[in-house]
Amino acid sequence: MPVVTLKELVDRSFAERYAVPAINIFNDLTLEAVLAGAVEASSPVIVQTSVKTVRMYTAPVLAAMWRSMTAGIEVPVALHLDHCPDRSVITECLLEGWNSVLFDASELPVEENQRQTIEVVAEARRHGAHVEGEIEAIQGVEDDHGSDAESTRQSLEVQLRFLEATGVDVFAPAIGNAHGSYKTTPTLDGERISQLVAAHPVPIALHGGSGLTTEQFQDLIARGCAKVNISTALKERFMQSELAFLEQAREAQKWDPPSLFRSTRAAVIELVTGLAATFGSAGKA
Repeated sequence: MPVVTLKELVDRSFAERYAVPAINIFNDLTLEAVLAGAVEASSPVIVQTSVKTVRMYTAPVLAAMWRSMTAGIEVPVALHLDHCPDRSVITECLLEGWNSVLFDASELPVEENQRQTIEVVAEARRHGAHVEGEIEAIQGVEDDHGSDAESTRQSLEVQLRFLEATGVDVFAPAIGNAHGSYKTTPTLDGERISQLVAAHPVPIALHGGSGLTTEQFQDLIARGCAKVNISTALKERFMQSELAFLEQAREAQKWDPPSLFRSTRAAVIELVTGLAATFGSAGKA
């Protein structure tokens, strides 16, 4: 199945009340393993890149990796730029083939955020791409972006005005969620999602998905979360898997990088298939 648009993925998951895993990759191994996990689960998947990863590899290199690894893929996939406040990076990624972007102007006043988001939506449409919008910064720092301070939550009226003016395809409200690892299970305001979706049916993106309980995921997905972002969980699984393998390698004095890569790949695939099962996207390809 060819690469598809973000809207095609989330419109279906929103209608059927499951969620598509949206997973931040950071190198070629994680990209290939996330795609392999989606194929194994027969699940759609949204591959996400942070601005930090784009700048580390450059957009042309990441785009070439993406095209190569998705050629002939058997499940629907999309490539998304996560939390990007830099308009020039958005332009570069759209030119290179990203088919969705999160323009994160949440640190700006809502009126200026709205004005610029309208421009980003128009730019994305020229490329056949889609846009995720955000007016409340999600608490926590992820890939050098964000703040540990919780953002002021906007009223339903302000949210609706933003959605109607911008025409964004996905919306990411703050509900007590946070980037990074939760120290305790967070208390989430799912009613904000229910009220928003009732007033303006739009697929909701849940950020800070790493570490929520199965019950929390299922409740929020039933309310309209059609895209669940996972970043920290992949980083932790990747590094912990490699650390365990390297400690065994040191003990055995056997240094075989391909075996390390196979072990790490298997750990990432296991994470992806588990997420697909939890989010209800397994078998939806």
